[in-house]
Amino acid sequence: MADINTLWQARYGDGEAPKAAPGAVEGAPLNPVIERILAHRSIRAYAERDVDGGLLELLLACAQSAPAKSNLQQYSIVVVRDPARRAEIGKLVPDLSPWFETAPVFLTFLGDVRRIRRLAEMQGRDYQNDNADTFMNACVDAALVMQNFITAAASAGRGCCAISMIRNKIDAFAEILKLSDGVFPIAGLTLGWPAWEGIAAVRLPQTITVHRETYDDSALEAEVVAYDERAHARKAISIGGQRHKDIYGELEKCTWSDNVTRQLSRPERAGFAAFLKSRGINLK
Repeated sequence: MADINTLWQARYGDGEAPKAAPGAVEGAPLNPVIERILAHRSIRAYAERDVDGGLLELLLACAQSAPAKSNLQQYSIVVVRDPARRAEIGKLVPDLSPWFETAPVFLTFLGDVRRIRRLAEMQGRDYQNDNADTFMNACVDAALVMQNFITAAASAGRGCCAISMIRNKIDAFAEILKLSDGVFPIAGLTLGWPAWEGIAAVRLPQTITVHRETYDDSALEAEVVAYDERAHARKAISIGGQRHKDIYGELEKCTWSDNVTRQLSRPERAGFAAFLKSRGINLK
């Protein structure tokens, strides 16, 4: 079992361990679940080996063991194993080729408010919650289910990578999966046997993301400069990974904060709200 300093440094970057690990954490006992979560990596290369159907059923049961708002369970999961259908989905996310095609299983985690609407009809009641709050609850339900699946898969030696790019061409994607009104994709997830150990992504320090008693981001500017350096040291952003080069050009050194602000300086998936409305989901 790895020690806390090794795991802490892997998650927060060089210079953050052991000195930055609070004393209570440094002496805290590790267990396999905590170790597995701290050691998480997204896997983008898979061996030519199938995933056993029995294990997949078990992982799905683990996924469904996640909490759900008011036990409404407003999510669904589509499992795609058919190579032809996976190839069809792959055409929608060409930037992920060729590793996307090597995953033997592709799952989509969906927000699903259709089920409750149908149940209301069955019970002879008027559904009165077509609103933004229900949309958020469905998103959270689906996200919690997906995270449970990822954690369980890793504990069984399988690798996953979450994919939001399926929403880039959301209408075409919805057609491939035959999604009904009231059902919308949150994210996709590849699953398979890892052919690569992955790289631990350096995360923002708790001094930025964790607020004690009240929200306070006064230290952001100084802290993010140091974080940019740690993240760059772990994995430099390549020229190909720099966002909107046609607008901002290419940098010899592109930091995390530079790249994310490049990315979000242009609208992303502007048609998502229209897609939701077309499926009977109104964000009001």
